[in-house]
Amino acid sequence: MSEQPATPPVPDRQRLDENGAASVRRYAAGERARLDVLVAVLEDIAENGYPAPETGVPWETARDTHLERLAAHEPRVA
Repeated sequence: MSEQPATPPVPDRQRLDENGAASVRRYAAGERARLDVLVAVLEDIAENGYPAPETGVPWETARDTHLERLAAHEPRVA
């Protein structure tokens, strides 16, 4: 048997200031909320099957909406 530890030791961590920690927590909360939506959709599909194609949004419409949303948030360079 090896005398090395089973897991490598965790290096010392650099602490965040209050603003940095709050920012990381806000980001984590946003990601958790987005994942909760995805999980709910996947659980619904597992329970009830796929929705009918007629009730969905065409991919072109979804794409265009998403691109418009991105364009509204991105600064433009001349």
